[in-house]
This record gives sequence, structure tokens and C-alpha cells, in this order.
Amino acid sequence: MRKIGVMGGTFDPIHVGHLMLAEWAADAADLDQVWFIPTGRSYMKNDREILPGRERLRMTELAVAGNSRLKCLDLEIERGGYTYSYETMEQLKAQYPSDTFYFIEGADCLLTMENWKCPERLLASCTVLAAMRDGASREQLEEKRAELLEKFGGDIRLISFPQLDISSTGIREMLRKGASVRYMIPDSVRTYIEEKGFYRE
Repeated sequence: MRKIGVMGGTFDPIHVGHLMLAEWAADAADLDQVWFIPTGRSYMKNDREILPGRERLRMTELAVAGNSRLKCLDLEIERGGYTYSYETMEQLKAQYPSDTFYFIEGADCLLTMENWKCPERLLASCTVLAAMRDGASREQLEEKRAELLEKFGGDIRLISFPQLDISSTGIREMLRKGASVRYMIPDSVRTYIEEKGFYRE
């Protein structure tokens, strides 16, 4: 039986913070692998244009290449329609019944999780690993964790993660301005973005 972490997101683009969180969570929960699953059409990101799913998938594949602990799946890109985390986790659980799954997210997501689509089904299908950044109010997050567990059941664990001031939004803005994003994203991803001309004005 394997212990598999799952990281979803638009990854527009994927950056070193995503990769560090995967490694950090794998160590914290003794995971065998972490699977990156780029979203297809996120119902939470309708307010802005995002790169096509295949392009974000390719960047994610480039980012995890060479690390046997990390893997990239096209599950949500292939599904079509809106992307819901509970559907992905239920699909993985059905496909790999002997594995145990851990859904990795930022602890701030706990504050809105009850508004997600079918949070009770998500929590029934996996353990949630919520990465708590330095400086966050642990007391507030513990209260929210207890509230969610009482309301929906499941298993939610808080793990510590260093504060990194890196975001896909910030990287896109820097690229639009022609600023260097070296060391913020893997070189292979940076080269791909440059070749394709993504995120330019």
C-alpha cells in the first residue's frame, strides 16, 4: 500500500514554491509519491484567462522531470468541464483502491473549504494535509480544522511550511514586465515559457 500526496492547481505557471511544498509534505507525512494534477477548467478561476490545459500540463511535467518522488497526471485536463477536487480524489481512490491518498493544500484553504463543492465527499476520500505558513495564526486554523471535522468528519492535519513570497500571479506579472524570474521557476519551465512567448504584454 502506497501513501500518495495529491497537489491540484492551475499551475499557471508552476513554481518552486509548489515543488518545495510537495517535498515538505512528503517528508511530513512519510509519503511515497506526490502527484501533481493541473486543473482543467477551474470553477474558481473564471475571472481571468489561464493558459490552455495542455500547456500547463507540459510545464508541470517539465518541472517534476528527474524527481522519482514526483509525478504529473492529466486526469483533470482529460475530464473536461469544470474541475472539482472531490471528483478527482474519488476517481483516484476508485482507480487505486490499495493506496491511501493525501490532499495537499495551503492551510488558508481551510477557511473556505466548507464552500467548496461537496467538501464532505472530499474529506471522505482522503486525508487533508494543510500547510501552515510561518506567521499564520495557528489558533485560528486549529479552530477552523475542528469546525470542519465536526461538520464533515474526515482527517485534517496541519503541517508547518516556511513563508515564501512567490506566487504564480506575481511571476506572470514579472514576465509581463520583462523581469527575470530565474530561480523562481525551474529552468526547464522558464525556457519553455520563453520559447512559447507566454505571459508577455
